[in-house]
Amino acid sequence: MRSPRRGLCSAILVLEGITLGLTTPVLITLGGVPTGAALGLGLGLAVVCLLLPALLRKEWAYGAGWIVQVLAIAMGLLVTPMYFLGGIFALLWGTALWLSAKIDRERAEAFAAYAAEQAAQLEAQPEAQPEAQPDASTE
Repeated sequence: MRSPRRGLCSAILVLEGITLGLTTPVLITLGGVPTGAALGLGLGLAVVCLLLPALLRKEWAYGAGWIVQVLAIAMGLLVTPMYFLGGIFALLWGTALWLSAKIDRERAEAFAAYAAEQAAQLEAQPEAQPEAQPDASTE
């Protein structure tokens, strides 16, 4: 069975990518960030968030996800509400990693218990005695 980690983290990154893409006009109007810098930062992080789910097959991509979370929070230096939004997404990211690890651990325990139960049932069954075949010469 597949781990839920990749699916949970992919969903969070896609939603975060949409949010970061929508912060670009906010960076320009409220933050006073030059248009080129706002496009590079807002849309650049959005593109990273939208491409990173494809790379979540590799373990290093989860570390890259943490870097994205730090950068999203750091955007709060330019636009204060990003402290809150970046913090929310970092909390979601951490929760997804923690929850998926918990699910994987509980699944492994359940499969181990099931395998032990099956092995105990096989040991408890008496050996089947072959039935005696009637002798064909006596008939």
